[in-house]
Amino acid sequence: MENNMTEKLAQKVEEILHNYHNLKQENDALRTEIVTLKAERELKNQEIQRLNDQNTMKDLEIEEIVNKIETILGSN
Repeated sequence: MENNMTEKLAQKVEEILHNYHNLKQENDALRTEIVTLKAERELKNQEIQRLNDQNTMKDLEIEEIVNKIETILGSN
């Protein structure tokens, strides 16, 4: 009887250790994925900022062109 209980206990401990190792691997994989996603987000944020800056510059160029056209039309 005692031997049977010891075997059951050893089996349960083995199951717990197995689950622990599986969860640890899953946790490590999720941490790696989080780091990757954060890096991708940062790259996207930088690209969005670059495109916003580019749009601002284009708007200024358009404004300059409109002002020149208005100056030319106004002088005639």
